[in-house]
Amino acid sequence: MKKLILIFLFAFVHLTVHSAQILIPMDDSQQNHLKAYGIAYFVLTHDVEVSWLLNYRGGSFMFEHHPEVEEECVIRGISYQVIADVQAGAILQEIANTEVNKEEIRLHKVPRIAVYTPPNSLPWDDAVTLALTYAEIPYDEVYDEEVLDGKLPLYDWLHLHHEDFTGQFGKFWRAYRNHDWYKEDVRLAEEMARRLGYSQVADLKLDVAKRIRDFVAGGGYMFAMCSAPESIDIALAAEGVDILHEVYNGTPPDPSAQEKLDFSRTFAFQNFKIIPDPNIYEKSNIDVPKTGRSETTDFFSLFEFSAKWDPVPTMLTQNHKTLVKGFMGQTTAFRHEVIKPTVTILGENRSKNEARYIHGTLGNGTFTFLGGHDPEDYRHFVGDPPTDLNLFPNSPGYRLILNNVLFPAARKQKQKTQLSGFGL
Repeated sequence: MKKLILIFLFAFVHLTVHSAQILIPMDDSQQNHLKAYGIAYFVLTHDVEVSWLLNYRGGSFMFEHHPEVEEECVIRGISYQVIADVQAGAILQEIANTEVNKEEIRLHKVPRIAVYTPPNSLPWDDAVTLALTYAEIPYDEVYDEEVLDGKLPLYDWLHLHHEDFTGQFGKFWRAYRNHDWYKEDVRLAEEMARRLGYSQVADLKLDVAKRIRDFVAGGGYMFAMCSAPESIDIALAAEGVDILHEVYNGTPPDPSAQEKLDFSRTFAFQNFKIIPDPNIYEKSNIDVPKTGRSETTDFFSLFEFSAKWDPVPTMLTQNHKTLVKGFMGQTTAFRHEVIKPTVTILGENRSKNEARYIHGTLGNGTFTFLGGHDPEDYRHFVGDPPTDLNLFPNSPGYRLILNNVLFPAARKQKQKTQLSGFGL
């Protein structure tokens, strides 16, 4: 009899555990928003689907309860609630109401993540690698050789940061040409170009940019920040045209370069004006002026989209704040007048007529561009120390980055599918 009671109690406890859900709130009650994305990724690695509850308490996550996950939430300092299935059902019923701007999106696969970064880069040179490391989301590093070897299709998601695809070495020539770090960067880039069979860095970078464009057109997801969004479109538009000043390649630029640009090849921008002068830091007029900006007044607003009809931009703008602090970079923001009409603006500073966060499609894939270098380092300079994300666990700007990381895991699914994970 005693044995039967023990069996009954064990079965009851097992049933109780599996008739519960874990809710990860993403509103102001969450003590660590950034690590919450990592726990969602962790759950996916164990073949358990995650419900991303768009516009519900800041874009909360919900999934089947497992003790291992609850323990991880405690270890990582993430706020969570264990709720009964009936409570979870009530939340989903609320979200399904056609009168409310909410939606459930199922995350069902582990995104394979690649970060395009040179071998000599420092980890804190890239806000995305900081975010991924802090959130405990693994990624692979790739660079020119891997891209040209056809490795990109192995991944779902590719990130680009402050790379200069135009071959102008970031246009740091005027300010830093006599600095050792700049000389070394140029030497390494020219050495790689020669090793891979290119006469100049610009030709190598153009081929890499075209491979990246093919990756997106084939169904890949690309997220880019800082100078990468601007420089990759300049490089693509200038295919076959010499836009480089002689300080970069020893020959003067084509005097008709501007008229020869082909904007049909670009991701997001059109009708922009290039700036070949090496004494001017900007590469084009895609970027907005950096003068006259102040950290105390620099903000941008996130748009609200229809979660049921526009789930993609809704996913990308999930946040506990609708007003996000601005931050500068090699490319800080994008002028409205050079953005293609097919591109969706996700966040903007309307008073300055600039977009900070945009999204679009190319072929079967998508791209998302975010202006600026580091959401918690307003004016990042060469040699600045790394941002310590332990000081910014609730950063709205960094949340935008991590929205993009989970985006490739999503599929819209109405019927609930129970998956068994964690060996239970």
